[in-house]
This record gives sequence, C-alpha cells and structure tokens, in this order.
Amino acid sequence: MQVPVRKPGKYTHLKPDPHMTEDKFNELKAKLERLKKVSHPRAAAEVKRLAEMGDFSDNAAYSMAKGRLRGINQRVIDMEEHLKQAVIIKPGPKTGLVELGSKVTVEVNGKEKTFLILGSSETDPFSDVISRNSPVGRALLGGSVGEVKRVITASKNVEYKIVRIE
Repeated sequence: MQVPVRKPGKYTHLKPDPHMTEDKFNELKAKLERLKKVSHPRAAAEVKRLAEMGDFSDNAAYSMAKGRLRGINQRVIDMEEHLKQAVIIKPGPKTGLVELGSKVTVEVNGKEKTFLILGSSETDPFSDVISRNSPVGRALLGGSVGEVKRVITASKNVEYKIVRIE
C-alpha cells in the first residue's frame, strides 16, 4: 500500500516571523522540549516495535509510524531554526511613535479601539492583538499621536486616527 503524498500548498515554505515576545519564546522552547523528550521517543519506539514485525513492504502501520516520526523530526528542526532566529520584542523607551510591542488606541468611525502590535506568530484579532504585517499594523507603525492613517482594502478605505500610544 502506498501512502498518499499531498502536494505542498502556496504557503508551505514561508519563513515564520522572527519577532515574538519573551512569553511566546518560552512557550516555543517548552513545546520543543516536549517534542524531544516525549513525542520523539514514543514515535521512535513505535517504529522499532513495528519494524520487528517483519516485512516492510506489506506493513502499512510501519509506514504510517515512520511518517509520524519524520513529521516530528521536521517540526523539531523547524522550531530550533525559528528559535535561533527569534528577535525578542522588549518594551523600550517611549519615543512617541508606534513601534513593535506598542499598545495603540485609535479612533475609527467615531469609536475608539485599542490594538497591541506584535509579530505574526502571536496575532489574535479577537483579543485585538494584530500583526505588524497586517494592513492595519503596517499602516500604524511609525505613526504618532494625532496622525491619521488610511488603510485601503479591496472593499473600502478606512481612516484610523491615533489617539494614544502606550
């Protein structure tokens, strides 16, 4: 039996955003340790157990276990590389400009809204944590209090007036 091979998608080989908070860095480190100390040994033991069953050409369970082990190994490699290239976002001196890690209050359509601008790996739009690469984040970066930034999307133009930067 041949295991189906999925074609890689459009966004398969994008490099992860290296900018992250110290909390996210520590979370990724803990996840990496769990993969190395728990998941990898279990998967390797399973492959070894299934290899002892004999004929590899007719052993679908062995092929699947081997694929899981390869996946875990690839995740370990990817996480180690991501952690090596990590740039920790630290709250710096207040410059009066919107920077990475800034909490920005803006006025849009007569309502105030507050955003925290972080790296792409930590975004949570429902909690108003936006990426520096998002249209709104990109527009706000470098802005100062009182400045109006325009975000052009496919369907409309929205103006964001920067009210406060924390």
